[in-house]
Amino acid sequence: MFIDSHCHIYKEYYEDIPLLMNELKELKAVINNGCDKDSNEEVINLISSYPNMYGAIGIHPENVTNYTDNDLKFLEENINNKKIVAIGEIGLDYHYDKESRDRQIELFEKQLSIAERYNMPVIVHSREATLDTIECLKKYKVKGVIHSFSGSFETAMIYIKMGFILGINGVVTFKNSNLKDTVKRIGIDNLVLETDSPYLTPHPYRGEKNTPKNVILVADFISNIFRISPEKVAEITNKNIARIFDIQ
Repeated sequence: MFIDSHCHIYKEYYEDIPLLMNELKELKAVINNGCDKDSNEEVINLISSYPNMYGAIGIHPENVTNYTDNDLKFLEENINNKKIVAIGEIGLDYHYDKESRDRQIELFEKQLSIAERYNMPVIVHSREATLDTIECLKKYKVKGVIHSFSGSFETAMIYIKMGFILGINGVVTFKNSNLKDTVKRIGIDNLVLETDSPYLTPHPYRGEKNTPKNVILVADFISNIFRISPEKVAEITNKNIARIFDIQ
């Protein structure tokens, strides 16, 4: 039974969510990540309808210019929902907008503070912002997942020593990616599976819309790296998830 620890199931991306969720009945769980006011509200509504869907709510760094204090208040008002397992997707992203660096850090730390106050895990997005991400995380007593990890072995070990585990998705299957070599050095005991659906579809379906069922393709690829069965990959990574998230 596989778990997709990071996806974005919204009506914006999927026309027929009931049909999609019917296709995902064989998965033990999916963690649906919000990223702004509308998607956070949608996550709250969806998790009440599907037994194997859990949620994370947060404000993504790309939305730093249009969030309000009410959006942060929404996180606190819903954080005790039994099916909300993390504050996420939150973090820093300097790829398109380095000018908003200070505002991104402020938003990130506000959400880290909420997570610390309520003893909730975080799901962290970090793109071209590794040093600032690490410095922000050092200020708070939080644990969680570094989503879509694709950094160096040395960076991985810093995160792991801080108590984080690393989310691995379809990027590891890309022919131009060196991530598989890093993953092998890291070891499977510090990894969790994710898809980031509808993005980052694994090879050989790259370019098509991704879905959480493709977490099995990620598991197959990782099973070849470590020379174990996909079922063993599921067993180990599910135990890793249990260290961070309260998923029944």
